[in-house]
Amino acid sequence: MSNREVVVLSVGGVRFVTQASTLQQFPESRLARMLNDEDWEFKLVNGEFFVDRDGTLFSYIMDFLRTLQVSLPTDFSDYQRLQREAEFYGLCPLANLLSQEHLLKPRPEILEVRFSLQEMQAFFRIFGSCSSTVGTLAEQITVFTGQQSGQSWNSPFPSQKPLVPLPLERPSHHDMVFQCGTDYSAGDHFVARYVSIKPDSRKLINGTNVLGLLLDTLLKDGFRLISTRTVSSEEKVECYSFERLQRPAGLTVMVNQTLGSSGAAPAKRSQVQKRK
Repeated sequence: MSNREVVVLSVGGVRFVTQASTLQQFPESRLARMLNDEDWEFKLVNGEFFVDRDGTLFSYIMDFLRTLQVSLPTDFSDYQRLQREAEFYGLCPLANLLSQEHLLKPRPEILEVRFSLQEMQAFFRIFGSCSSTVGTLAEQITVFTGQQSGQSWNSPFPSQKPLVPLPLERPSHHDMVFQCGTDYSAGDHFVARYVSIKPDSRKLINGTNVLGLLLDTLLKDGFRLISTRTVSSEEKVECYSFERLQRPAGLTVMVNQTLGSSGAAPAKRSQVQKRK
């Protein structure tokens, strides 16, 4: 059987088709020995290897053999069962990695939006536990400044004069600050700030409208609203807290390998490959 190129397995009634070289990634595993008829628990029936194990979990085993990475869904919870399956198949590197459950479990990501409405101005401060998320959101938000004549800050129509984009304030990698509305007036002229949040192309000056669009953008991006509270009733500061499950930096785990004399690649050591 060792010279076959395509192998068909039926695991708990679920059919898998793969290359023999994929199953031989770890020569000491039972899957590799199966190809040499050295494991009695794998029955060859009508040209297919049959094993009475969990077929759903075996899909993660196959993904590991094909990519040499552990990439699990954010809602995955059967770490111990999958570890037992890895031990059954003799895949010690995978079993060892699954035992480090804390590296593989998704972690909650927190984002807070603070909103303050003061006369004709609205102030926003966004804080996030993940700096890359804050950076991505900052790239979506653009503040424009322009001068209007004889219009209030609630006017939905921007000035005919060209609007100038302003950089967002970034006090740290984890937060950003911006505002909209009227900055000040000189005679009958208003210097106003508009906010645009991609992919929406509108330029909004009303703080309540900007808040609504911002919250909607976060919800569409996978966040869920977990709480709202008034931070300061005197200053009219409201806080909106969001949460979503974020893959940890070490979720994808690589197995370094060196080629042996047989051409198969035995596992040498494992390391966590962190995302940037």
